[in-house]
Amino acid sequence: MNGLFTRIWPGAAATRRVAALVLILVAAGCAGEQTGALTPVAVTVPPEAPRTTGGRERGGSDADHAKLVASFGGEYRAPAALRLVSDVTDRLVKATERPDETYAVTLLDSPAVNAFALPNGRLYVTRGLLALANDSSELAAVLAHEIAHVTLRHANARTEMALRSELVSKVVADVLKDPATGALLQDQSRFVLAKFSRSQEFEADQTGVRTLSRAGYDPFGAARFLNSLNRATALRAGSGIPTEPDLLATHPSTPERITQVTQAARRIGAPGLGADDRAQYLAAIDGIAYGDNPADGLVRGRRFIHPRLGVTFEAPDNFALENTARAVLGTTPEGGRRLLFDAVETHAGQSLEDVLRATWNDAIETGSFENRMIQGLPAVTAVSKGKEWFFRLAAVRVGTNTFRMIMAARGATDPEPAFGRWLSSLAAVGPEEARRLRPARIQIVTAGPGESAEAMGRRMAVGDRGLDYFLVLNGLDRGATLRPGQPYKLIVE
Repeated sequence: MNGLFTRIWPGAAATRRVAALVLILVAAGCAGEQTGALTPVAVTVPPEAPRTTGGRERGGSDADHAKLVASFGGEYRAPAALRLVSDVTDRLVKATERPDETYAVTLLDSPAVNAFALPNGRLYVTRGLLALANDSSELAAVLAHEIAHVTLRHANARTEMALRSELVSKVVADVLKDPATGALLQDQSRFVLAKFSRSQEFEADQTGVRTLSRAGYDPFGAARFLNSLNRATALRAGSGIPTEPDLLATHPSTPERITQVTQAARRIGAPGLGADDRAQYLAAIDGIAYGDNPADGLVRGRRFIHPRLGVTFEAPDNFALENTARAVLGTTPEGGRRLLFDAVETHAGQSLEDVLRATWNDAIETGSFENRMIQGLPAVTAVSKGKEWFFRLAAVRVGTNTFRMIMAARGATDPEPAFGRWLSSLAAVGPEEARRLRPARIQIVTAGPGESAEAMGRRMAVGDRGLDYFLVLNGLDRGATLRPGQPYKLIVE
């Protein structure tokens, strides 16, 4: 948790971060891409409309690079993993239609599963992606897909469409004095942009699989990785908690992609024809960090610890916690109870009661405010009742920081017993404990004779879902038999 979160709305979909890109139907061919029942508005594009040439810019801004890296938690230092990613990238580039291109690889200190290549020759891979992949062919599949976007000039095509749409919008609004038509065009553009981006993703998939094969990698690595990504996303979604954006935030649905890349691989040959370099890959990622960075807070089972903010708490039984960029969120398996913990900005002299009033949008029950001391920390609690949810609220001051603790129960049942236990667990984190905190990490272990996945799952430092995480992280199906002498991934503290 490294930001502010100003409201909770249980039952609503996870907050979506939408980049507003305006795309207008400017050619007859685009009309065929339109979905839905909207009728395209005919707009003549002036001949002087700007166009992009598709040329690749080299270098790029160091300041922009630094900002991007910082937004993903900074650069992750793992020399062996960086060498591996760089070697795989070089091997792939030589197998593309543009073997003269070069890429500068940066590892990002983010648990999200993500990778992207920019037209300026920079390629970024998160440690979260390295942790999920199981061999070099799976990593290569992701990199080949992202490199394909660059070699196919997809970003330039999107830029050209955006530039032309901006001009059209300006002509409609400023010259034709028709804001209503301009608004309709912008609304239509969302459908076309989605269709356009979707077709680009599938094209990059097909090109990436062919590149995999030409580079000597197993072309079925793409399907295996996408299957792991699909399972990992489902495992997180099973908790009902929104997580940080990953590859699924910008790509088509994984099941459909799995089908398409599998078909593309079968057109090349049978499984097992290419290399996967599994042992080499696992050796390179042995010891890399897994999950949250301690600087942004850590979840350890039902306990949350944030050394920089100097605060910790333990969630009640049956709550699964997720530390997101703006808040710590929790839910019970059936989703009937939820909690939120976040930091809020306060003004000088602002009381804790005023903090709750200012940061809670729904009505707070009259007379429900209560001043308390929680392990020596000043706190104010209150009650709010909605049509479908019963809320318990608290604002607590820890040093110079102020935090909100909100628990919601579906229906009219007061969550007070569980809320009270949660509130009472809040405490300050001392500097010595803060210094001792380390992230979880990936450890590569060798399976012994007769060792089972269940036994490995019990060694996973992930709370009560060790077996599920072990299977997903190692690309294994439930009931799979481990092979003695083979390496597998564990999450350890």
